[in-house]
Order: sequence, then structure tokens, then C-alpha cells
Amino acid sequence: MIARGQEPAEPATFQTGVASVRVDAQVFEGTRAVAGLTQTDFLLYDNNAAQAITYFEQEREPVTLLLVLDVSGSMTRYLEQLTAASRTAMQGLRAGDQVGVMVFSRHARLTTPFTSDLGRVTEELKTAIRERDLGSGTQINAALQEAAKVFAENGPATGRRAVLIVTDNLGVNYQLSDETVVRALHDANTVCNSIVVGKSKKAEKESRFRNPDFSYADVFGISEETGGDAIKSDKAGEAFGQILERIRSRYSLHYGSPGGEAGKFHQIRLELTTTAKARYPRATMRYRKGYYSR
Repeated sequence: MIARGQEPAEPATFQTGVASVRVDAQVFEGTRAVAGLTQTDFLLYDNNAAQAITYFEQEREPVTLLLVLDVSGSMTRYLEQLTAASRTAMQGLRAGDQVGVMVFSRHARLTTPFTSDLGRVTEELKTAIRERDLGSGTQINAALQEAAKVFAENGPATGRRAVLIVTDNLGVNYQLSDETVVRALHDANTVCNSIVVGKSKKAEKESRFRNPDFSYADVFGISEETGGDAIKSDKAGEAFGQILERIRSRYSLHYGSPGGEAGKFHQIRLELTTTAKARYPRATMRYRKGYYSR
């Protein structure tokens, strides 16, 4: 899906004829995530050509989650809320799921590599959120790009990949566009989700006087472009549990790439069948938009 008022960002690149194409999707009716759909409830298209779904899973597929936490001074009380709620929130995760922790302000640092020891994550969060040796400023796009690198280099080969960034969305990015970050996340096969707290700021409107080297942070847009979820809430602990539940209720669909010339853009479209739409007439979906073959 494409965010309103935005141009499509460059999606992921797959090696033609080698890798299957993965679509990580979320279905909502209103604000409620819809669980329990089956493979026969979906129609999947590549450049408007119907595709056979070769793999389908929801609850049983393991999740690898990277928490990306903004530790700038304005975030202290929100991160304390999240840490206090983390043990209860992560009880919704399952055997085989892994969680890592990255903190950032001007620079980013991975404080906890991916682990299935969720008790360790809870304990290490208490120290991680007090990290203050990362420089001044809030470089959100740089942190998300670094998160994509962590997945590309250390993420497991199977299962779903998700970033959850917790921030007040008040950073200014220097020479690092949203499109570049979206491309990095797509290439790492990773969905970005966001909890936005405090006085969040929308992206700057286009102006002929705007400096192209600088742009306001927009994790809402990045989340939507990658097919992820964004929650605006000053109750970070409650939002943490809510968004983990949503991440766990996403659907994974794979299909074989139909191939084509190198560099060709393949647009992905995912729909519910007529029967499924009758059951969920107000349903909306979030999913990646496509990929480039090479």
C-alpha cells in the first residue's frame, strides 16, 4: 500500500529465478487485527498477474524483532514505561522468537544481539535505556538503516523480521532520505513498526526553499511504506504489548517470482477474496508494494 500523498519508494531487490518473493501482511477491520484467515482467503498478484501462493503461515512462524529505542533526553519516562511493561508484553512471544535491542541518538549501538532469552532482554533494557554516550541529536533514519544492516548480516534465514522503533519522531535527517531507508529495510526483508510518543512532528511540506540535505523524521511514513504498523501513544508500555500482539498476528505469504528482465519493477497486490470480504467488509491490509528483479 502507498501512503497518501507519497510517491512509492523503491522496494526490495530479489535475484530473478532464485528466491521466492515474501509478502508479510497485516489485516485490520477498523483498529482490530484480523486473525484466523486462511490461504484461500487471499488473492496475490505480481504485475497484475495472479500468483499461486506457495507458502502460508500466521501464528506458528517464528518472529525476529529488533527494538530500536530513541534514548535522547526527551524519551526517558516513555522508555521507563516500556521497560516496566516489557516482561508482561513479551509473554505474547513464543518459543523460537528472538529479540534484540538497539539504542540511538546521534549514533546507534546494538546493546543486545538477537536472543531467545527474553528474560535477558528485559534485564538488559534497564541498562540500555540509560545509554548517554551516543552523541547529541536524534538521527532516526540512520538508526533504521543500521537496523536493516543488523538484519541483513545477522538475521535468521527463516521466519518473519520486524523492527519496532520507539521515538518521539522529532529528529532531523541529514543526507539520508526516507526512500533510502525504506529500500534498506526492503532489501533486508524487514518490516518497520513504530510507537510514537510525545509531541510528534509531521514531515515538512515540500517547499522550493527547503534544503534537500535535511528532512524531518517521518516514521509513520516509513512504517506504512514497508507494510508495518504505527501507534501514537504516550502510554508506551501499553502500546508495546499491543504492537507485539499485532506483529504476532501478521500473515506470511510466499510465491515464486515470475522472472523478467533485470531491473524490472514488479508490483505486488494483495486482496481478500469475495467470500472473505463478505466476512470482513471493512477490512484493510498493509503489505509491501513490490520488488526489483536483478
